[in-house]
Amino acid sequence: MRKQMILVVDDEPAIVRLVRARLQADDYAVITAANGEEALKLAEDERPDLVVLDVMMPGLDGFEVLQRLRATSQTPVIMLTARVSDASKLRGLHTGADDYMTKPFNPDELSARVATVLRRAAGAATTVPATMVLRYPNGVEIDLERRRVTVDGQEIKLSRTEWELLSLLAANAGRVMLHAELLSRIWGPEFRDEVHYLRTWVSRLRAKLEPEGESGTLITTFTGIGYRLEPPPDEPA
Repeated sequence: MRKQMILVVDDEPAIVRLVRARLQADDYAVITAANGEEALKLAEDERPDLVVLDVMMPGLDGFEVLQRLRATSQTPVIMLTARVSDASKLRGLHTGADDYMTKPFNPDELSARVATVLRRAAGAATTVPATMVLRYPNGVEIDLERRRVTVDGQEIKLSRTEWELLSLLAANAGRVMLHAELLSRIWGPEFRDEVHYLRTWVSRLRAKLEPEGESGTLITTFTGIGYRLEPPPDEPA
């Protein structure tokens, strides 16, 4: 059976050695890059299953590398950085990162997060009906069988995390999904209290699916409780 491959990108050799040793102990194949240009070439040539990406690097920084990766790939990315501000974390998540850790970090926690993100990427976290299509009057169509979303006939590109969240909401259209339930099923039980994750990803979905000025027409917020994807008019609630 093929080992899952992790690309570790960091300009600090000590960090690279630490992360490589921990992930190899978990039986992952590990390749490394010391800068953004090298990382992009390895990502294209080797097609890793996940990227552990440092933000603060000479030349291309982690945000720029992530943006370029997202132009052609939905490979899961966990960002590492010494920056601790919420703005920096949100920038990474909005750019398409799947998770975010600040330095110094516990290698065991990183290992756990790698496993969680890979599990989510494999689709193990969400099970949905195989023949379900939701069609809305505003032109949105969610096809769970084909893993496809269109707006007025134009396909909308979603990141893996956006799709996992939307498909879970869509499979339970008309039902309020609790914060903890969404977090546990998509990110894993260790993330059940990380409500800011949901705010970020729901905001991204709304920007792609709801016309400007119509926030809440598809996804309704229940403050302090959770979210509900509204069923189409011809679907039972």
